[in-house]
Amino acid sequence: MNNLVVCPECGHEWVPAADGAGAATGAEAGGERVIKDAVGNVLNDGDTVTVVKALKVKGNPSGIKAGTKVRNIRLVDGVDGHDIDCRIDGFGAMQLKSSVVKKA
Repeated sequence: MNNLVVCPECGHEWVPAADGAGAATGAEAGGERVIKDAVGNVLNDGDTVTVVKALKVKGNPSGIKAGTKVRNIRLVDGVDGHDIDCRIDGFGAMQLKSSVVKKA
């Protein structure tokens, strides 16, 4: 698309680096990074999301059930795709992947 490169999976657009060393991230290109949920809705800081599949939590026998609401999320640059920082009632603070939640 003209001067932009578009990711076919998430729709993220960026301008390739001028020196050819690689692509610029959203912050480097002057734009914001777009994080989408499991169904393609754009997520923002402070949104309420719902967990769409049951998640196992290390050290907790019950885990997080599908349908659990998570309020006031914060988007971060996490490790291994964990791009949502949140607090879940009964579990405490944790990081989630955007691919396992949908916007409520």
